[in-house]
Amino acid sequence: RSNPYQGSLLQDSVRRYLQLPADQTVLILHAKVAQKSYGNEKRFFCPPPCVYLSGPGWKLKQEQVKARDLGEAGFRVCGYMGLDSMGSSLMETQKLSFEEQPDAKGFSCAKALYISDTDKRKHFRLVLKLFFSNGQEIGTFHSKLIKVISKPSQKKQSLKNTDLCISSGSKVSLFNRLRSQTVSTRYLSVEGGAFIASARQWAAFTLHLADERCTRSEFPLREGYIRYGSVVQLVCTATGVTLPPLIIRKVMKQYAMLDVDEPISQLHKCAFQFQGSDRMYLCLSTDKVIQFQASPCPKEANRELLNDGSCWTIISTETVEYTFSESLACVREPVSPVPLIAALQLTGGGDVAMLEVQGEYFHAHLKVWFGDVEAETMYRSPKSLVCVVPDVSAFGSDWRWLRYPITVPLLLIRDDGLIYSSSFTFTYTPEQSCIPGQQVLSDVPQDSDRLLNSIHQEFTRTNFHLFMQT
Repeated sequence: RSNPYQGSLLQDSVRRYLQLPADQTVLILHAKVAQKSYGNEKRFFCPPPCVYLSGPGWKLKQEQVKARDLGEAGFRVCGYMGLDSMGSSLMETQKLSFEEQPDAKGFSCAKALYISDTDKRKHFRLVLKLFFSNGQEIGTFHSKLIKVISKPSQKKQSLKNTDLCISSGSKVSLFNRLRSQTVSTRYLSVEGGAFIASARQWAAFTLHLADERCTRSEFPLREGYIRYGSVVQLVCTATGVTLPPLIIRKVMKQYAMLDVDEPISQLHKCAFQFQGSDRMYLCLSTDKVIQFQASPCPKEANRELLNDGSCWTIISTETVEYTFSESLACVREPVSPVPLIAALQLTGGGDVAMLEVQGEYFHAHLKVWFGDVEAETMYRSPKSLVCVVPDVSAFGSDWRWLRYPITVPLLLIRDDGLIYSSSFTFTYTPEQSCIPGQQVLSDVPQDSDRLLNSIHQEFTRTNFHLFMQT
């Protein structure tokens, strides 16, 4: 940075941010696949794409707007959501109005989005444009890729084609339609720590494959694709609330099939039997989630008769989260593109240790910061930034006296001071022989500076460690 005074001001701002982060987060939830509409029909995406606004930065922004005498009306967040690369016609987008929830998050969903048969793409993204009601643009945000399918697969799924299969550890949504009516759709959700059936909001659940020979208290998780007849556990990604172990069953014409073990596919009808119970199934009754006892089929022992509320449709979901902070900058440009860090790659060592930051939406106006220390950063591509790792002395420590690991957060900061936080950190780790309680050097030779420098070079090269905080 050519202006030292400006650099010092920014560093002070970053220190204040690290002490009291005021982030603004945009969270987009959407299904991983979308069913195509044909002719004049409109098969709206189910579950509908949802947007949540969270973080203390939104409140701070509201106070800043009020201070400029714009009033609360100027702060209200609104937006539009549509499909990417489809022109600017407002008929093809849906307006979003955000309502504040009890947990102070803003919420909105796009219930009327669909993809027609005139669109020949096999994949697309959703595009979200956010504004303040005074007309100021906040930014543009993209969903992850969504696969287009014509209809749910009726064939037995093969693990040779895993595109539509559901793997253990992935996120899913469950919904129920009584008598196949769209207006009666209810989504499995969590409210106040309890499972509910909601007509408005849906929750994403991590679907874990479990070892059916173990008890609930043990419940070790396994990898692999989910098959009918497997014991699974549903864990709400937002709250961590879980259901007891369940056996997932295929549903055909309102019967639970007890002898089917094929892989589960997108938009399949399924039922969830409580493990160890006497034909008890997960069921909804209006907005409540209850247990329903199925009836045995007198003619076929491998079938059990369910009611409408016990038949669920399963679909994989995706989540993408954008976090930024305008609190310490006078930002007049949109915050987008908001960079997303996916991985870190360290190369070299000593005074030439280089860190490659891998992800999406990078540009030449970004700098990598290690805590409140700016790193020399080079833009390589929209998916890669490379920076020089600052020496540990920048954090008030010396390699010669470093005894404990020092961990600093990784930030990306735009030229105008806009901060993009991440879940990644960088850790400086001392050599094993330099931990407390062990003798380091009993006799320091005359050329100690050269020796210490060689030690510095050696364990700087070998003892940088990277990890991601979950």
